[in-house]
Amino acid sequence: MKGLIQRVSHASVKVDGEITGAIDQGILLLLGVEKDDDQAKADKLLKKVLNYRIFPNAEGKMNLSLSDTGGGLLVVSQFTLVADTRKGLRPSFSSGASPAQGEALYDYFVEQAQGSHEKVATGRFGADMKVELLNDGPVTFLLEV
Repeated sequence: MKGLIQRVSHASVKVDGEITGAIDQGILLLLGVEKDDDQAKADKLLKKVLNYRIFPNAEGKMNLSLSDTGGGLLVVSQFTLVADTRKGLRPSFSSGASPAQGEALYDYFVEQAQGSHEKVATGRFGADMKVELLNDGPVTFLLEV
């Protein structure tokens, strides 16, 4: 399971022109699910996302987590994140989960996030989404479990 996190001042996602999720300061998480992923990996990634210290403390050092700041978490499914781009000029998605498995683990991840964190918003799995964000920093990390 891969998660690309971006520290944002604000972020939103639209499907068919309708905003399905929006947050102010917090983390935009682009979530990629692979074939060998399971609920244990989802739990591990969620713990990492909520506790990864990417927000500045009083001295300006990245020493606070999303759990510390109480910011928002916007979770957007992103199957292209698991693409193998090492060979050729076309991405391979052979390591990606099937749509059914991907959706089930995405839904599980979101449910667990909503039970663990107060401010959680989402996109819509499998939809053509338009994501807007203001990356704060810029601060972006690829988390893998």
